[in-house]
Amino acid sequence: MNYQNELDKAILSLDKIPTLLLHSCCGPCSSYVLEYLSKYFSITVFYYNPNIDTKDEFEKRLQNQIKVINEMPFANKVSLIEGEYDSSYFLNYIKGLEDNVEGGERCHKCYLMRLEETAKLAKEKNFDYFCTTLTVSPYKNAFVMNEIGRSLEKKYGVKYLYSDFKKKEGYKRSIVLSKEYDLYRQDYCGCVFSRRDNIDE
Repeated sequence: MNYQNELDKAILSLDKIPTLLLHSCCGPCSSYVLEYLSKYFSITVFYYNPNIDTKDEFEKRLQNQIKVINEMPFANKVSLIEGEYDSSYFLNYIKGLEDNVEGGERCHKCYLMRLEETAKLAKEKNFDYFCTTLTVSPYKNAFVMNEIGRSLEKKYGVKYLYSDFKKKEGYKRSIVLSKEYDLYRQDYCGCVFSRRDNIDE
């Protein structure tokens, strides 16, 4: 499946400005995604990342997320929900996969953890769609994320917005916007294991 084509089709089918709960990993990754999608959706960013290794790092990324929302111009309203930080939850969630290769099953479980919390909240608050910024990264497996999204759409009854935001040079655009808005770009994904392997978001 070409996920960019699926996103294009979804956008073309819209006859109103629907609500979208957008899971975000950080300000830089959200910058391009918000610039792109805010033309078509009323977006609430859900900053939910218990995988981040320290509270200080979590807060630093949160402040940059807030900066993006406050300083960037958007066609439609963008608001924020701050998720709970509990790194012990993440560590228990991926228990047994600590030595797994970066980008492998441990990361896939982390995608599921964050996307499922997003889907639950989207259902609870009656959002039209849910989605994640994670596919903007060249280090993230868009196929796995979109398949998780597909399964969660069936489970929770909220439409999942397919995406591969690195298409249309989305990742490059996020770098440009990060420089323009002086955003902190971390050099690892977030968890203690990615810091160990130094793989960025």
